[in-house]
Amino acid sequence: MPVNTVPVTARLQLRLNTGLDEEFNPVFRTRTYSNVKSSADNEDLYALAQELGGLQVHAIDAVRRVDEYELEMA
Repeated sequence: MPVNTVPVTARLQLRLNTGLDEEFNPVFRTRTYSNVKSSADNEDLYALAQELGGLQVHAIDAVRRVDEYELEMA
């Protein structure tokens, strides 16, 4: 039985390196931007993440795109 995927929405996440803890392990925080169009190009989202990263106090460690889909019976 085939199943189709229907894009619902996407989120852009910036993983920020906020420093070190008392054992000198890196500490990360995530900034999430919701309601990103699922049709947005990856290159455009990455460029946006770099622009947003310039506004952050901490350095970007990773850029993530989280897509959400609905599953429907074909």
